[in-house]
Amino acid sequence: MNEPARRPIRTYVLRQGRTTAAQARAHRVLLPVWGIPFRPETIDLERAFGRAAPKVLEIGFGMGETTARIAAAHPEIDYLGVEVHKPGVGGLLNRIDALGLQNVRVIQHDAVEVLERMLPPATLDGVHIFFPDPWPKKRHHKRRLIQAAFVKLLASRMKPAAYLHVATDWEDYARQILETLTQDPALVNTAEGFAPRPETSPETKFERRGVALGHRVWDLVFRKRS
Repeated sequence: MNEPARRPIRTYVLRQGRTTAAQARAHRVLLPVWGIPFRPETIDLERAFGRAAPKVLEIGFGMGETTARIAAAHPEIDYLGVEVHKPGVGGLLNRIDALGLQNVRVIQHDAVEVLERMLPPATLDGVHIFFPDPWPKKRHHKRRLIQAAFVKLLASRMKPAAYLHVATDWEDYARQILETLTQDPALVNTAEGFAPRPETSPETKFERRGVALGHRVWDLVFRKRS
């Protein structure tokens, strides 16, 4: 007798947040322009962006404020944002349109499946994971994104010397992330423990909220071994 297939552990919950009229319009009008539909086959990122340039993946961009600001400040770099929440995708699409950005593409799908199915090995020059869901209750820690298997997958999609920048305002998650990244043989820490906040990183909405609540922000910057 065959055992039923196990459902993968999801690292997110699709919250039923309100989608504004502007965000809904962005899905209809702008997603066909700047979006890349999920499909279970590898894609050519240079073709998707229409040029050869460094490629940086951002996982879970929220409402897209930080992604748009970074992309506007670095037009020489291409940014691929992956997010599951419709309002956030609509928010980033509207920012792309308002700022006239040409160097951002969006995939609305589970980042793990995007990495597994769509991105070839040694494709990425950088990865941003800013304030992933901390799943603070101990029984939910298994839902945290940064786990050994995920890091191994992520590292396989990074080029030699590519960087990984993770930020969180939850101390126990920060320490778990530090331990997990340190244990991956493909990665090397750029600092002794936690990294100083990169000067090029703009303050995010989640960072402002955490600081207002009295939380410290922990940054981790690793590179893939050459």
